[in-house]
Parts: sequence; C-alpha cells; structure tokens
Amino acid sequence: MRNTAMNVVTPLRTAAEQALAAAVEQRLQSQPVAGRIGELRRAAATAFSEGGLPTRRVEEWKYTDLKAILRDAVPLAGPLDASAEAEGSFKALTVPGAKRILFVNGALARPASDLLALESGIAALPLESAIASNDPLAERIGALQPQRYDAPLALNTVFLGEGLLVRVAAGAKIAAPLHIANVFTGDDPVATYGRVVVVVEDGAEVTLVESFQGRDGVAYQTNTALELFVGDGAHVDLVRVQEEGDAALHLSTVMVEIGREAQLHTFALNSGAKASRTSLYGRFGGQHSHAGLRGANLLKGKQHQDTTLLLDHAVPHCESRELFKTVLADESHGVFQGKIVVRPDAQKTDGRMMSRALLLGEAAEMDNKPELEIFADDVQCGHGATAGDLDEDLLFYLKARGIPQRQAEALLVQAFVGEAIEFVENEALRELIIARAETWLAKRA
Repeated sequence: MRNTAMNVVTPLRTAAEQALAAAVEQRLQSQPVAGRIGELRRAAATAFSEGGLPTRRVEEWKYTDLKAILRDAVPLAGPLDASAEAEGSFKALTVPGAKRILFVNGALARPASDLLALESGIAALPLESAIASNDPLAERIGALQPQRYDAPLALNTVFLGEGLLVRVAAGAKIAAPLHIANVFTGDDPVATYGRVVVVVEDGAEVTLVESFQGRDGVAYQTNTALELFVGDGAHVDLVRVQEEGDAALHLSTVMVEIGREAQLHTFALNSGAKASRTSLYGRFGGQHSHAGLRGANLLKGKQHQDTTLLLDHAVPHCESRELFKTVLADESHGVFQGKIVVRPDAQKTDGRMMSRALLLGEAAEMDNKPELEIFADDVQCGHGATAGDLDEDLLFYLKARGIPQRQAEALLVQAFVGEAIEFVENEALRELIIARAETWLAKRA
C-alpha cells in the first residue's frame, strides 16, 4: 500500500503477521525482563515490527516464501502436563549411550532429563533459571547474530523463555553424547520457541545431538535457535535429526563461532515437517581451524525443505567443507542456498561446497544456489551443484541380477546419501542415521 501524501510505502500485513505482532506486544507486557535480555527482546520486537515475515522478494528467502507458508499464527504452547510428558518421553528418539535432556511441547521435562547425571566437565542449566539468577553463562544469549534481519530468529528472541544453557569445561573430553530431544505430542496446533546456547571451552571435546519428533496431522510450529561457541583447540560434533509431524512447520537457526585450531563437524538429517527451513550462520574467529558442514534431506509428497547457510572465513588459514545430499520423491521441493565469504585478510583459505540432488519424481523440484564471495587473492575455493535422476545403467545392472525395482532404487539412494552420512564420527550415531534413512525408504516403498 502506498501513502501518496507522505510518499512512503506501508507494507501490507497478513492476518498471521498481525496476530504475531499482537502476541509479541502481549509477551513484552506480560513478561517484562530487565537488563541485557530485556534489551535483546525489545530490539527483536522492533525488528519484527519493521521487517515482518519475508517473501520471495528477500534474496535469502527467494525460494521459501515464509509469508505465504505461515498463514496462521497459532497460540503459544501452554504448561506441560504429566500425560504429555510421558508420551514425549516414549516417542523421543533414542540415541545409544547418550545423556538426554527432554523438551515436550517446548517445555523442559525435568523428571525425564539427565540434568543431574551428566559427566564431570559438562553442565546444563535451564535457560529460564539462568536468566532469573543472572548466571554468567546467560551473557552468551544473543551474542551471535546474523548480519541481516532474520524473522524466525527475531521471533525466537522475543519469546525467549524455555531452553538450555550448556557449558563444557576447558580440556574436558566428554564420552557420552548430549542429546537434546524435542517432542510435540498435542492434538491442537501450538507454537514453541526453544533456545539452546552451548559454550565449548578451549581444548574440550563433545558430541551434541538435537532431535525433533512430532505427531502427524497437527499443524504445530517449531521455532528453534542454537548458539554454539567452539573454543580454541576444541572438537565438536553436532548431529541434528528433524522428523517433525507431516503437517508441521519447522524453522531452525544455527549460529556458530569457531575459535583457533578448532574442529567442527555438523550433520543434519531432514525428513519431517510439511515445510522446514534451516538457516546456518558460521564464522571462523581463529586461524588454522576446520569446519565440515554436511546433511541429507529425504523428501516426499509435497514437502518443502530449505537449507540456507553462510560461512564467513574472517581469518586466514582455515578450511571448510560443505556437502549436502537431497532425495526428492513425488512433488517435493528442495532448496539449497550456500555462500562462502572470504574476507580480505583471510589468505590461505580452503573452502569447498557441493550440493547434489536426486530426483525420484517427475514433479519434484530442486533449487540450488551455491555462491562464493571472495575478497582475498591467495585462496582455494570451489562450489558445485547437480540435480538428476537415478543412474539407469546402475539400475539396470542391479535388476539384471534379480533385484526388484524398488529394492534396487533403495540401494542406489542409500549409496547416494551415504556419502554424506559417512562423515558422522560417532559410530553409534552413524548407524542410527543410516537406520532412519532406511526407515524412510521402507515407508516410501
């Protein structure tokens, strides 16, 4: 809408945006927070008021029109009851040998969580408790921010409440993975906003797992954010498994700061939700570090999945590898937008990025947009993207040896995604991911 008298453009707000704006205002008034956290929430509210939900006109959301997808602003989830907690504990993904922290319908399920049974060297504190007690770790909340406005992150910050703060002490070698499980169990659509902040101090080693499961047929909305600080000489493996219900909306923001001589390996498996988007922002803050960012997306029906990442090589002598595999059946739609930025001082950067898509349905669609933005001259960087059908020669070879069509296709798909899965370092986790992929293939058949 154009106001000709003032010659300014007033954007039209959808019903969902208006409802979200009202919920934002109500949240600020009903749960005021002083200090830095209060300032963060108010700044995020202002940003959402000005920016609203992104459309295709916003370059980072060109292939995922969130304003069109998020048609209804469902209410915030209410308090957790015993029956929901019990169901959530039963349905949560089981990670062998892991210590689990369980969130059900966005709320911490304390009795079903190993908060007091963690190894020496790792501590976890409920986010609300940390804010109320002015815990020093709470100062890390909101310390990592993308350079541009991010609508899901702004909303997550406004509704900041439930979540977890994790600290891994300097030099600690944590043997058991820490599993942060999120489960939705309700019959009515609600929205949850979870925030996890993980500080891995210098020289520490830890494996982190985030999982998301939910009930089919319910149009609930998950908005989650993770801030991960990887200290100098630290080694972090992050595995995320997104298996939301088939009518859900999943919005995820991952922000990472990588220190000097550090190792970060991430893997994401996305096979759930009607529509999902993961925004990953990573930055090298110290020299001689390595980051490997990988994932596999398994889509069918009319699912929409968007992986958008920005990796900032801000210092010299760092190496990054990105590999994402997407399998698309039926009328599903996949999106990969990846950008590697090499700053002027980041000489000797080595960055490689690849996205590959396997189209199993004639109506399936993949949008690939890999980018390099290089401001230094002594670098080795490359990117690529492919999209295609199953190899007919390989399929014929398998069928000629008596393997049925569906089984032959499944074997080729397993080999296709296996190239990314093999980088999961923890053997039990790697086997778990393979099993989840096989389950998806079996259901499709």
